[in-house]
Amino acid sequence: MSLGILLAMAGQATEFGHHFCDSTLRLDYIMAGDINSSHIFLDGMSVDNGWWGRRQNLDAMPLAGNGSLAVSDPDTGNVLYYTTFSTLYNEWLATDEALTTPRSFQNVFLVPFPRHTVNVRVTLTDARHDTLTSMVHRVDPSDIMIAGSGAKPLTQPHRYIHRGGDSHSTIDVAILSEGYTAEQTGQFYTDATNAVNAMFGHEPFGSLRDKFNFVAVAAPSANSGVSVPKNSDWKHTVLNSHYSTFYSDRYLTTPNLKLMHDALTGIPYEHIIVLVNSDEYGGGGIYNLYTLTTARHSLFDKVVVHEFGHSFGGLADEYFYDNDVMTDSYPVDIEPWEPNVTTSTSNPKWKSMLRSDTPIPTPVEEAAKWQVGVYEGGAYSTHGVYRPADHCRMRDNETEGFCPVCCEAIRLLVQFYTEGD
Repeated sequence: MSLGILLAMAGQATEFGHHFCDSTLRLDYIMAGDINSSHIFLDGMSVDNGWWGRRQNLDAMPLAGNGSLAVSDPDTGNVLYYTTFSTLYNEWLATDEALTTPRSFQNVFLVPFPRHTVNVRVTLTDARHDTLTSMVHRVDPSDIMIAGSGAKPLTQPHRYIHRGGDSHSTIDVAILSEGYTAEQTGQFYTDATNAVNAMFGHEPFGSLRDKFNFVAVAAPSANSGVSVPKNSDWKHTVLNSHYSTFYSDRYLTTPNLKLMHDALTGIPYEHIIVLVNSDEYGGGGIYNLYTLTTARHSLFDKVVVHEFGHSFGGLADEYFYDNDVMTDSYPVDIEPWEPNVTTSTSNPKWKSMLRSDTPIPTPVEEAAKWQVGVYEGGAYSTHGVYRPADHCRMRDNETEGFCPVCCEAIRLLVQFYTEGD
């Protein structure tokens, strides 16, 4: 390692230590409203030992998401820590229910614990990248109402499936059980191992295995399985997750993010994969929130990687529908924030990866000739949105892996999280 790199790393460590402690501040919010108005409310704050997130590149993120959280110095306005995310609330606003019935959604974010008083700004944006709502609140680290670790559940049984290195230089991923009883803990650890093997069976994760730690957290549920509303089958589980999110049978999520993070108390983690003890197809992945998928289905190994592509990589779905059922989610006159879809044929995000003679739009019938192209159809829309490859893990379960553009996007994100400028 060169002296220049060592000095850069030392400077970043000093910057982190100047503003933050080696602890985690958990911020709980309620996001609520309907199609006409949106609101963000602070719901609680707590502290836990250890900070497992990045210690460099603190004031920026490479992906915009549908929301952001900025920790800033109240005197200078300088951003000290910045992160981005997407939410289930944003997705819900596109449903018919949002036209008639106000609802609330939990969200939880982790930031390094500040040494001095800071301002925290939380912002939600819509599909056109316009601000839906924003709120600012102050955090005084001496506030007696910031709950300590004693107010949370005890650390759940856990086992490391893979250790790539020290937490300060790797990405910590917690794999949490859902719908596994105490007697099924062994099965959960097996399923968690299968999930990690599936991840490392896909590039670029396989080549970057030393950049990740995976820890399986066996939080027991009272009932085995998970709730299936369409069958009037309701279970009592750790996260009370269920199918039929937004009345879509395969969409499996949990509304209980506070319970999710409670279950991970005392565990080093930055990203979350929830494995559900069910053999029914389903799952979901939300950028910088969580991946949640069933572990007993025959396509589990492919689905868990696809959903992690959403939650970790911020990748968009590349499949589409003939009737353009979700066009409002991706307006064709707005460039999407996700790295693997574009609305621009003149300047697609992956232009540098195109051969100079690549036809744009790229004909699907010539897909064998153009490994990277600009293929029409993606992000649920048949027209006006373009994907970089005809087939990819983000489009279907038949393709063996990610396309070159998705691979590069994941690789750059891992570099951002684990390496200095």
